[in-house]
Amino acid sequence: MEVFFHYVPREILCRTHGRVQEEIPWARPHSRETYRFEYLVLRYCRIMTQQAAADLLRIPASTLSDLLHRLIVHFRQDHRIRALRVLGVDEISYEKGHRFATVVYDLARSKVVWIGDGKGRETIDRFFRDGLSSEQRKRVQFASCDMSATYIGAILDHCPHAKLVLDRFHIVKSLNAAVDEVRKEQWRAASAQDRKVLKGLRWLLYRHSSTRTKGQTRILNDLRRGNIRIHRAWVLKDEFEHFWDYSSLGRARTFIKRWCTTALRSRLEPLRQFVQTLRKYEEHILTFVETGLTNAVAEGVNRVIRMVKNRASGFSSLAAFSDLIFLTIGDVDILGKFPNKFRVP
Repeated sequence: MEVFFHYVPREILCRTHGRVQEEIPWARPHSRETYRFEYLVLRYCRIMTQQAAADLLRIPASTLSDLLHRLIVHFRQDHRIRALRVLGVDEISYEKGHRFATVVYDLARSKVVWIGDGKGRETIDRFFRDGLSSEQRKRVQFASCDMSATYIGAILDHCPHAKLVLDRFHIVKSLNAAVDEVRKEQWRAASAQDRKVLKGLRWLLYRHSSTRTKGQTRILNDLRRGNIRIHRAWVLKDEFEHFWDYSSLGRARTFIKRWCTTALRSRLEPLRQFVQTLRKYEEHILTFVETGLTNAVAEGVNRVIRMVKNRASGFSSLAAFSDLIFLTIGDVDILGKFPNKFRVP
C-alpha cells in the first residue's frame, strides 16, 4: 500500500530576519526535495547516465541536472583543499573541437581536487593562486606532471620546496615516438620488397621487453641484417628500460650520460632530439630514482573520468562534466555527508 504524506512547513515573515521557515528534519530549508530524494539523485548519477536516473526517479532530465548541480555546489562551496602533499597535474578533453581542462590530483589519496577550463599557464596559475594558500604551497612535497613546459614552470614557481618528478609514462611515450619516427623514415625510403620485411613492426617496437615472446625478439634481432637503423633504435629503446630499475642516484646519472652519448653517436635524428629533451629535464627525471613517484595514479583516475565521459557520450559544458567528476572521484565524500537514516540501501 502506497502512502503519500503531505506537509507544508510553517513560515513567518520577520521584520528583522525576513522570511523564516521552521526547521524540519527530513529536508533543507525552502527545499522541494527531501534528503532521501537528494541521496538517490546523487547515488544514481554516480553509476548511470542522468537520463537513466531521471527515468527511475520519474522526473524530467533537465530538473535532475539542475538539482545535481545545486547539490554538488552546495557540498563543495565551503570546501578547502587540505593536506595536499603529493600533487599531480594533467589535462583532459571534454568536448569535440579540442576543448581541454586542467585537472589537479591528490596522488596520495587518488582524488581530484581541482578542475579548471583550459590548459594554459593562466589556468594552472589560477589553481595555485586561488586553490592553495602560500603555506599550503610550501607544504607540497612532491609533484608529478608530463613534459609540458607550462606545468613544469608553474610547479617550480609556486611550489619551491616540492620535488618535481616528470612522469615515467610520458618519457617512455616520447622515446617510443622517436623510435617510431625512425621506422617511418625507413618505411618511406624502402622499396616495395623491403616494406614486406618492415610490415607489422610498429606495435612490436612499442612492446616492453618483459612482454615480448622469444619469437618476437628474434624478429627484431633479424633487423640487424634487414634494417640496421631500426635495429639500432630498438636496441637503444630496450637499453633505456634499465634506467627505471636503478635505486642509486649516482649510477642512474652515469647511465643517462652513457646512454645519451651512445644515442648521439647512432646518427638517428629522432633519437638525437629525444636526447636534447632528456638533458633539458634530466634533474626532474632523476628524481624518480629517489621517490619512485609517477603519474600512474593520475592515469587511473583519468580512466574513471573517461568512463564518466563515455557514459554520457560527452559533455557540452565543463561545469556539468566537473559535477560528475567531483561526485565520482572528488576529494569530498558527498554521499557520506548524508546521515545513515537518509541513505537508501
